[in-house]
Amino acid sequence: MENERVEKPLWDPYLAGFVLGLVLLATYLVFGRGLGASGAVTRFFAWMAHGVSPSWVEGNEHLGGYFNAGAKWWDDWLVFELVGVALGGLVAGLTGGRFRLGVDRGPRISNRTRLGFALLGGAIVGFGARLAMGCTSGQALSGGATLALGSWAFMFAVFGGGYGIAYFARRLWT
Repeated sequence: MENERVEKPLWDPYLAGFVLGLVLLATYLVFGRGLGASGAVTRFFAWMAHGVSPSWVEGNEHLGGYFNAGAKWWDDWLVFELVGVALGGLVAGLTGGRFRLGVDRGPRISNRTRLGFALLGGAIVGFGARLAMGCTSGQALSGGATLALGSWAFMFAVFGGGYGIAYFARRLWT
């Protein structure tokens, strides 16, 4: 007997968007702030850097506050939110029959090149998120929901940049 994986259909995108809006509303009601991710990643890398050079991190104006007396690098709900997102994705993949290990890529590039571009893109987005004081979830979802002008400008910049680079990046997928 073969062990075939049966994939369940994906959620309707409109229903998923509606549920995401309810989750965002719940975060404002329960925690008093919206969704985000880049702040948790910053805290994680600050913790890693603290393991290598504690004096530099503690003296750094941006990162040092995470290590003040009594402070914990993980003492922010965004850290727990990010862990929950990862675990939720794992559970959804397992229960939906979609979990597998692999690298999604186009036919013209190798796994190594694909992972290199993913790392480069992630680094650029992470740098931009720090400059903008938030990532797509913090700026677009949370800031956009509160009609923050800077968040809308951020999203126009993200989509404009995406359309501008798509011509060059699409060749990697075809």
